[in-house]
Amino acid sequence: MKQTKYSAVIVGSGIAGLYAAIKLKKEVPLPDGILIVTKSQLIESNSKYAQGGMVCVMPENKLDSCTLHIEDTIKAGAGLTDEKTAEFISKHSAEVVKELQTLGVDFDRDENNKLKFTKEAAHSVNRILHAGGDATGFCIENALVKYLMAQKDVKIYEQTLAVELLTDKNGINHGLITYNYAENEYEVIYSPAVILATGGLGQLYRYTTNPDITTGDGIALAYRAGATVKDMEFVQFHPTAFALSDKGTMFLISEAVRGEGAKLVDKQGNTFMQKYDERLELAPRDVVTRAIYHEMKQTGKKNVYLNATHIKELKFEKRFPTIYGACREYNINPSIDYIPVSPSAHYFMGGIKTKVDGTTSLKGLYAIGEAACTGLHGANRLASNSILECAVTAFELVNHLKTKDLKANIFEDDELSRLISFYRDDKVNNDNLDMEKMFSELKQLMWENVGIIRNADKLMFAKSELEKLEAQLGFTYKCPDRSTYEMRNMITVAKLITDFALNRKESRGAHYREDFPQTNPGAKSRQITKKG
Repeated sequence: MKQTKYSAVIVGSGIAGLYAAIKLKKEVPLPDGILIVTKSQLIESNSKYAQGGMVCVMPENKLDSCTLHIEDTIKAGAGLTDEKTAEFISKHSAEVVKELQTLGVDFDRDENNKLKFTKEAAHSVNRILHAGGDATGFCIENALVKYLMAQKDVKIYEQTLAVELLTDKNGINHGLITYNYAENEYEVIYSPAVILATGGLGQLYRYTTNPDITTGDGIALAYRAGATVKDMEFVQFHPTAFALSDKGTMFLISEAVRGEGAKLVDKQGNTFMQKYDERLELAPRDVVTRAIYHEMKQTGKKNVYLNATHIKELKFEKRFPTIYGACREYNINPSIDYIPVSPSAHYFMGGIKTKVDGTTSLKGLYAIGEAACTGLHGANRLASNSILECAVTAFELVNHLKTKDLKANIFEDDELSRLISFYRDDKVNNDNLDMEKMFSELKQLMWENVGIIRNADKLMFAKSELEKLEAQLGFTYKCPDRSTYEMRNMITVAKLITDFALNRKESRGAHYREDFPQTNPGAKSRQITKKG
């Protein structure tokens, strides 16, 4: 098995990973170079599909302030937001936006060429920056990829999975093992800085806005290696995914459409949010999601509708070109027709416990972006805080790594030798497994039992079925292909979500227990580390 070494290895190619790579290359001595590992193509990530925008507190936006932004973030977080983290990220928002602009990101501007700020749910003022109308994630991702590809000496592994972290018995990480599934090749990579920027886990659920790469890989890797994970019960379901989508990923109808005045209605055009919250369509996502869920249950329908017909067609097409184009593919004209929408798994607030600089409980292992849990989002993410968190944590991670010796060394003790030996075994196969059926079973199991509305019976059932799936899979270390590794990771993360949900006997933010509908004021965040 091939052995290599790098000063830094970034797993994942979303906004967090790409921005970190660019800043590392520009600002930090890397005697052994830098490697980006992505299991698809460089441009493919969950970031790419982010429509809503990026929060930024800019000095020219006189109505806004860091104080207001922090207050909104804490309120949305339902009592679990880390206030110091929220303060740090808010105060650095303008700095990272300015740097992103120097890297080629063009945020939308008004007729006077000034940055255009919009408003989304649970924000007290307009502070959301967009790019390309409703293609913010794609525009930022595309600009960073373009900038990175113009640099020299950045090694990129595409179609490659990180399958094991090389953590010794003292809790120090020395690198990772990768698997190039296109070439069926394994590689042991030594590095003093392994950075997990692997994104979320939406594919654990039957309905999701996330692309098929979001299988919780980084969280599973870190947990298996002994890193602490936190707040795993908090999965955010976006209330308005396009309900007619016939693809594995549901198209997102951005919250910004409701920010422009669109109303949630039934088929006859009757509004219903007034029954659930005085903030109506701009209530926090968990509130709107549960409202839609209840309406669907009561009517027996598979969706509700979004009425945006007050927005003229030319204006809608200009403001939301991606959404407009997607709707038109299904012969829906948003200025005339109601848009069918339903909830869908969208974002994960929990993950690998980190500080704002990406440091984890394991020395040499870092995590940024959606795979990490800094405490910013608490129990429920405030709209458009995610891209901001990606950028600021990548920014601060690089500042942290400036103080480190990034000379890579080949290190091996009994524990690492044992781990590596598992991947030198003879060829393995999964000929007796119906992987497509297993994926479908897990996703349906999670949607029905560990989804929008939870209770003890459902969670205990899910726990039992997940253990059966794990036994059926049978692979603990080396797997025969990409899908089996992904299933291994998905089961690990699904079990964690279920365990955390069982232990939180209250309702808070995105976690709702119908058997414990009240919030327990004394309940705190929970974290665990793998035993053994």
